[in-house]
Amino acid sequence: MTMQVVAICRAETSAELRLVEDMYRLRAQVFGERLGWVECRDDCERDEFDALDPTYILAVDAGNHVIGCARLLPASGPTMLESVFSCLLEGRALQSHPGMVESSRFCVDAVQKPGARGHLLSETTQTMFAAITHWCCINGYSEIVTVTDVYLERLLNRAGWPLRRLGDPQLINETRSVAGILSADRPSFERLRPAGYQANFARPELKSGGRAAPEWP
Repeated sequence: MTMQVVAICRAETSAELRLVEDMYRLRAQVFGERLGWVECRDDCERDEFDALDPTYILAVDAGNHVIGCARLLPASGPTMLESVFSCLLEGRALQSHPGMVESSRFCVDAVQKPGARGHLLSETTQTMFAAITHWCCINGYSEIVTVTDVYLERLLNRAGWPLRRLGDPQLINETRSVAGILSADRPSFERLRPAGYQANFARPELKSGGRAAPEWP
């Protein structure tokens, strides 16, 4: 599969707007239709965090369709973990800092096939893991906080990108969920990067005090 990754913040061109709408539809398919976690309108899934100027990491196939996505916001601002999934913190506050970003609404197209590495890790999933790490590194973020299910946590571990848990798993919407922190650094990216990886991150999108990493290819 020919695939590239793009980062979009404040979509302006018609091409960017179309990709963002395609992402909303993918999220509706995954979080609305398949998992039943949210109610969707017009076959799209949006929430209040989409109004906070997030950066979207999008995996785009050869037909220019979004087949994977994640939403990134500085953890120093409102986070889904603290406002929606605070039970996963077990009464503690999130120790955020300017080098931490929250990843949410991670999903891939369900029709993608598992990868050939024996890890049940699809090419799209592996590419998204690498792209999130890549974007964080060049934008000065060193840690990623996220809420995920224990199945994806196992995939993260198998990919060599272990999640540092912030608490024990809990049942949310009939899914065993857990909050944790992932490292965003060059060694992690090198472990995660699949063959043929292509990303179009044209310029740093500095937020919340982040500093761009020098000499990133």
